[in-house]
Formats: sequence, C-alpha cells, structure tokens
Amino acid sequence: MPSLKDLKNRIKSVKSTQKITKAMKMVAAAKLRRAKEAAEAARPYAQALEAMLANLASGAQRTGDGRSLLAGTGKDDVRLVIVATSDRGLCGAFNSSIVRATRKRVRELLAAGKTVKLYCVGRKGAEQLHIEFGRLMVAKKTEVGKRRLAYTDAETIALDVIQRFEAGEFDVAEVVYNRFKSAIAQVVTWQRLVPLPVASSPLPENTGNAQRATGNVPYEYEPDEEAVLADLLPHNIGVQLYKALLENAASEQGARMSAMDNATRNAGEMIKKLTLKYNRSRQAAITKELIEIISGAEAV
Repeated sequence: MPSLKDLKNRIKSVKSTQKITKAMKMVAAAKLRRAKEAAEAARPYAQALEAMLANLASGAQRTGDGRSLLAGTGKDDVRLVIVATSDRGLCGAFNSSIVRATRKRVRELLAAGKTVKLYCVGRKGAEQLHIEFGRLMVAKKTEVGKRRLAYTDAETIALDVIQRFEAGEFDVAEVVYNRFKSAIAQVVTWQRLVPLPVASSPLPENTGNAQRATGNVPYEYEPDEEAVLADLLPHNIGVQLYKALLENAASEQGARMSAMDNATRNAGEMIKKLTLKYNRSRQAAITKELIEIISGAEAV
C-alpha cells in the first residue's frame, strides 16, 4: 500500500498533468477555428476546379487529345500512395485511423499483384508505416507548414509528384487524409490525383451560343481545351493536395482538442479517487495512532 507521501506526490503530479492538458486543449481550440475556416474556404475552389477539369477532360477525350496527367499511362501496375498525417502526436486516433486505412489498402493492392510506393507527408505516419512497409517508402516530408500552412508547401510536393510521374515511376497516384467533419468526427478520405478522375455523368447541356458545335461541352474556352488543360492539370494537383493538407490540419486540431478534453476529465477523476484514498489512509493512520496512545495510557 502506498504511503501518504507517495499519494500526495502522485496527486501533485496528476494535477500538473491536468494543467498541461487543459492548456493544450485551449491552444487546440484556438487553432481549430482558424484551421476550420481555411479548410472550408478551400473546398469550393478545389471542387469547382476539379469539376471544370472534368468538363474539359471529356472534351479533350472526345477529340482524341489527352495529356499524360489526364489520361495516365494507360496502366494500373504501380500505385503511388500519398499518406498525409501530422508531425505531432497527442491527437487521439487522428494518425492511427489514416495509418490503419493505408495498411488495409496497401495489403489489398499487394495481394492483387500491384507494385505500391508510399509517399509520406508527416512524421507520425512515416514512423508507423516504416515498421511494416519501410521498403515501399520512396519519400518522406516532415515539418510541412510548421509555422503556417501555405499553398507553396503543397505545390512543392505536387511538383515532386509530377516529376516522378514524368519519370515513369508510377501509373496511378492517390492521397489519403482525414476530411474535417466536426471537432469530434473526421472521415478518412481517399482521392485520386493521377490520372484525373473524370465524372461519370456529363454536365448539363447548354443550348446557348457558348456551346461548342461538336460535343457536349457547355462552355467555350479561350484558348482551346488542350492549352487550358496543359496549364491547369499540374495546378490542380497542387490545389487538391493543399485542400487535403488543410482538411488534415483542421482534423488534427479537432482531434487534439477532443483528446485533451478527455485527458483533462480523466485527470480530474483520478485526482478525486487519489484524494479519497489519501484521506482514508490519513484517517486510518490517525485512528491507529489514537488507539496506540489510548492503549498505552490504559497499560500505565
């Protein structure tokens, strides 16, 4: 049974931990607001750009012209999986959920006879995946957006991915990240980057003068579709990665705030139990001393 001094030291230690977790919760809550606003602001642009490129892609495919980032290599033998996690822990199941989904997907692809390459963005994901799939890692990026996440951070990764594609290192690239839903809920999301995913259903017909005479593309582009695709396809990879990193940043702060809130509550419960145990032990020690004093007085 621990002594009164041990219990007192343990209560003091848990109180110190509770102060830290409470402070981390407040910091995460402040960062969450900014990260959530940034993620929500990026969604419309990323979705509109992808929809426009899908519209352009359908026109380019009809004319027989297709860029490599649009059409891909025509094969599906080598997969590049971009795993976006965080550099820091203490954020609940944020990183483990992404790693768990990645492990499942990699095992499925390997079982299907595919060659898999991992591109890790974030220290935690790289550390956890290195144990089982270290031989598959081709790149690792850490401290991305350490001070403040900017588009240039995602653009650097996008340029590296495009160079690897042009060098023939992979056929299909996809990114996995946590999409922010709420402070207590994040959704593991897979998104294909190369080749460009084209919507299965065409856009609505436009009967105005802007519609091209040949095909169902409802807009007229200046210059033509091929020139616009050549410029926007690389840009789209950077935008989609930037959106994924923003979603991850918001999800990380939400998960950390929730985890630190739970840790603070658990510390409070532990303090109550330890305090009760300390008081009982102290009362038992006092009662024992009184019994010894009374017994000694009666013996005299």
